[in-house]
Amino acid sequence: MAVEKQLSCTINVGGHLLDLSSPVVMGILNATPDSFYAASRVQAEKDIAVRAEQIIAEGAAIIDVGGCSTRPGSTLATEKEEMERLRFALSTIRKSQPEAVVSVDTFRPDVARMAVEEYGAAIVNDISEGRGWGDETMHDEDAIPPIFKMVAHLKVPYILTSVKSDMKEMLLAFSQETRMLHNMGLNDIILDPGFGFGKDLNQNYIILSQLSLLKTLGLPVLVGVSRKSMATRLLGCNASEALNATTALHAIALMKGAAILRAHDVKEAVETCRIMKKLSSVQSEATY
Repeated sequence: MAVEKQLSCTINVGGHLLDLSSPVVMGILNATPDSFYAASRVQAEKDIAVRAEQIIAEGAAIIDVGGCSTRPGSTLATEKEEMERLRFALSTIRKSQPEAVVSVDTFRPDVARMAVEEYGAAIVNDISEGRGWGDETMHDEDAIPPIFKMVAHLKVPYILTSVKSDMKEMLLAFSQETRMLHNMGLNDIILDPGFGFGKDLNQNYIILSQLSLLKTLGLPVLVGVSRKSMATRLLGCNASEALNATTALHAIALMKGAAILRAHDVKEAVETCRIMKKLSSVQSEATY
């Protein structure tokens, strides 16, 4: 399998350009008591600071901070609870790693505004395709999602995650949604096919096999497969045993054009990116 050539792309993060022409890693920091991978949960100030330092030291370009778990079976945190968790985590990260590029993982517009305006979060990572989650889900498909309006107002890069389970439907929806965002003045958009969101095991692997089709939209693609059920269900293991499987999935995603890997295990993901970058460089030089 040949390595897909990366799109030439930069995004504006807090006034600085982040180059995505070579893949980068987004390290996960869960300020929650119930995220699906227990080892990723950090809530004490010291633990948050240590985790943030580890993410940067191991080579991640972005820290992705979440305060509301959406794992299956979890009780959705209220907006107040999410804000309290994020305020504590973001203030700690700012003290520990003041220069870090921080992404806030939220589907709530007011939470996004708080994180950006009060703590300088540079990216909004929305796992709901703009439609909210649980009882807060929007049902009017023709309405402009409030979080679209918010990120356009905030003028920060936006990660648009699909809950579609079919690539044709995903491409159509992404095309419509990104056009809407562009028309609202937002140019820095990252596409996430949403592995594990609204997809069964086979659908996840079909989407992965077709991942390179997303490049037709001309936007960088983020892949979040770290220790997820598409690995654990297939292999009959739990999340703590899924590092090797995650690395395999990361390698495939990079070969199909992923620009960002959202990962729990930053060091291993960074190493995978370096290997794929080397393979891509020699691939262009090879003669037959």
